[in-house]
Amino acid sequence: MHPRGSDPVTIEFGKHLTVTETTIPGLVVLELPVHGDSRGWFKENWQLEKMVPAGLPDFGPVQNNISFNDAVGTTRGIHAEPWDKYVSVATGRIFGAWVDLREGPTFGAVFTTELDPSRAIYVPRGVGNSYQTLEPDTAYTYLVNDHWSAAATYSFLNLADETAAIAWPIPLADVEISEKDKNHPRLADVTPIPAKKILVVGANGQLGLALRAEYVDDPRLEFAGREELDLAAPGLETARRWRDYATIVNAAAYTAVDMAETAEGRSEAWGANVTALTTLARIAAAHGITLVHISSDYVFDGTKDGAYTEQDPLTPLGVYGQTKAAGDQVVATVPRHYILRTSWVIGEGNNFVRTMASLAERGIDPKVVNDQTGRLTFTPTIAAAVRHLLETEAPFGVYNVTSDGEPATWFEIAREVFALTGHDPLRVTGVSTEDYFAAATTRVAPRPRNSVLDLRRVQETGFTPLASGVLLRDYLSS
Repeated sequence: MHPRGSDPVTIEFGKHLTVTETTIPGLVVLELPVHGDSRGWFKENWQLEKMVPAGLPDFGPVQNNISFNDAVGTTRGIHAEPWDKYVSVATGRIFGAWVDLREGPTFGAVFTTELDPSRAIYVPRGVGNSYQTLEPDTAYTYLVNDHWSAAATYSFLNLADETAAIAWPIPLADVEISEKDKNHPRLADVTPIPAKKILVVGANGQLGLALRAEYVDDPRLEFAGREELDLAAPGLETARRWRDYATIVNAAAYTAVDMAETAEGRSEAWGANVTALTTLARIAAAHGITLVHISSDYVFDGTKDGAYTEQDPLTPLGVYGQTKAAGDQVVATVPRHYILRTSWVIGEGNNFVRTMASLAERGIDPKVVNDQTGRLTFTPTIAAAVRHLLETEAPFGVYNVTSDGEPATWFEIAREVFALTGHDPLRVTGVSTEDYFAAATTRVAPRPRNSVLDLRRVQETGFTPLASGVLLRDYLSS
């Protein structure tokens, strides 16, 4: 059997690989180059380095299945599984029908076409797949990127569904259909395949709470605190059905900067910020999950003259910064990753702004460091940036995310807090880092003097952080 009945010596069809979108989002048809001579023909059925640049996703197949069909009119389907598949024909010819059974506005959309050895189709998860053979001895083959599991969610549609109204070339009354396929439900009774989930790890921390507010009422979101998912516990790789997740947002971290300089803190910081993160990264890479990780200005030593860009080398000073820098390198090995580098984070719970407001109210006049410069980063800004990067499908990599506006010192911010809360800002006194360290009664971790991060890369994606002063006023008023 030769592609579309072509003469094996003069095959002209399919000299170039082409990828064509269909009426179902994510479902694409491929025209495959087929090379023939008097002995037969040859094609590259799946070729990663050519097909991904042409528009196919790198979907990570793990299994190859073949269905051989003796007779013309063999009809199978309509089955939708929670994995992607790449369908092609080795011999023979089929009429294929695909129905979108995913949650969303295209539920019930139908696409049909013929496949032979010179044409293939990529079928995204949740799209129902079916076919009818048009020639005898048809070998139907498909690559899938997950193994069958009883715990997975499947959807099935009746081949004769009136809403889909598939125009089968051979009437269904004239072909043999399995009892299971005969008894599948009509479209009105089908349970749609749900969208892949977004898992937020560290859901009860400052950023986790901001992400809850950002994604309120979004059914894709699943939040896990330490009680639900301990990253340090054994067996994390099998703790969940990871193929059901599109994204993991790692909002968990050890952030006790000064405590990290102690023996106990050092162990905890490396355990949380590197060891546990390595397991999370391994899971994300193995299952094609996008990993979103929150980094820190502490990966730099603060000696640069000017704002730090995403390309600047990592030069951490203390233990905390070293663990965050190591974590960045781990996350960068995941094919699909976003690293959001922030500074001076302000959210729910104890933080610098709340402390200054409390001191002002209680009549305490603080001494605040006046030679460390940066911008505050409010957790809603980080949460909004996470959502923006994911929904716009921005290029993977590192993004600096802080408030915008003119950088300031901690001393200047403290005076602004006093003024905004109706107190005399002159009650705040500036002090050098050296003098602050000398007066400390416990060990203090080294801090970068310059924590200013360049925001141009994230702004180029269309995300525009508000100025720090505006956000500070809103934060204090709330």
